[in-house]
Amino acid sequence: MERPPGEAELDGIVRAAAPYATAVTLAVVAGDRQAVHCHGRLGRDTAAPCTPETVFELGSVTKTFTALLLATMAARGELALDDPVERHLPRHWRPAAVRSGAPIRLLHLATHTSGLPRLPPGLLAGALPAFFSNPYAAFGDEQLRSGLTRTTVHHRPGSYFAYSNYGVGLLGRLLAETGAGTYAELLADRVCRPLGLRSATTGRDTPGRATGHRRGRPLPPWHIPGLPGAGAVRAGGADLLRYLRAHLSPGGCELGAALRDVQRPRLRLPRSADQLALVWNHRRIEGRDLYFHSGATRGFTAFVGFCPRSATAVAALANCGPALDGRFVQGGYEVLKRLSHERG
Repeated sequence: MERPPGEAELDGIVRAAAPYATAVTLAVVAGDRQAVHCHGRLGRDTAAPCTPETVFELGSVTKTFTALLLATMAARGELALDDPVERHLPRHWRPAAVRSGAPIRLLHLATHTSGLPRLPPGLLAGALPAFFSNPYAAFGDEQLRSGLTRTTVHHRPGSYFAYSNYGVGLLGRLLAETGAGTYAELLADRVCRPLGLRSATTGRDTPGRATGHRRGRPLPPWHIPGLPGAGAVRAGGADLLRYLRAHLSPGGCELGAALRDVQRPRLRLPRSADQLALVWNHRRIEGRDLYFHSGATRGFTAFVGFCPRSATAVAALANCGPALDGRFVQGGYEVLKRLSHERG
């Protein structure tokens, strides 16, 4: 009998999450076959097992959801990727603007070419009391508005790639303003509902969630009120399978145009043959296009990726903070690379 896809790789993923993770999920799509493999329990003080519905913090994997929300709203005609940031600022923020010699456009925010720094002004000062558990917790909407008025871009928008949580977090806020709701409400209505995602949420008190750990110490749920579009989404392995399958087969989906748009390469990364689509990293190997992104909070590590040509996709989740050597993320990528190669 043929083994479920990913079963042979689970042990390696669990080892990559050791010694601090108590819960690990590996979700795999291979053509018409799929499986969600789970290991361990939700925390050190509970016997509740990790299941396909167990919710993990996704950290920067959230940015792929924000990119899809952007593409969805563009497909609906609510905005254009070339719109300047100022057009979508909350009215009570105006005339607040970043000091820049040229307009920052929504596309710049989604490709890390806005010229904005990695973090907004004022965040680090407020982060210090909870730096090793919840560094973004004190940075809310008002702090984001204030930081915006004190920001000067580092490079001319569109001219230079520099990864920015600030940029994609600001993008999420602008999308919420344009859609007349909160980021959480818009994501639920425009992305999660059409894709049939049941566990994906930005809520902290989600039933069945795993407890995050940093070096074996349990942590409170991640809180990122001012920049949810950069790192607030949580989801389980079963939902990530649905999310990735939609990217593999966007044709008959309600979000088909947007799912195709987020996969279009936009720029070549510096000193690399890799490219960047809307948030997604793009790498071409032996004629196959691999799309991938990783994420982390203080207590969780995540990897997601897919290959349209081989119809493969992988999500790897662990309830421990990232290791300095990046072995868990690299492990998830290697599973994707190997499975996509096997399927051609």
